[in-house]
Amino acid sequence: MGPASPGAVVLDAGALVAFERNDRRVRRLVELAADHGRRLHVPAGVIGQVWRDGTRQARLARLVKSGVLDVRALDLDEARATGIVCGLSGTADVIDASVAVLARRHKAVVVTSDPADLHRLDSGLTLVIC
Repeated sequence: MGPASPGAVVLDAGALVAFERNDRRVRRLVELAADHGRRLHVPAGVIGQVWRDGTRQARLARLVKSGVLDVRALDLDEARATGIVCGLSGTADVIDASVAVLARRHKAVVVTSDPADLHRLDSGLTLVIC
């Protein structure tokens, strides 16, 4: 995998949880993306991992509705690529693997709270720990 382009960012579940908890760094990243017309990429399964109740997760609900997130469905091609990554790495976490696949496709930086699992899936990923 080549170097990450400066505008491509994938958020994992930990990043969305940090945003919901009003983490200053993650909040600023989202603000900068919105201010510069950039979208943040998120696999749909990541939303499923963190979404519990939009009325109790007000920040997350606003973010999801904002249009800043490019929520990517797990279509057949993505599902196959995700399965291959799981098989090669010896893991079964389809959601983390979908983060890795999406990051690889966009040559993106991943904002994560779980660097060990993501590096096990793809040691070439560029990670920002939140």
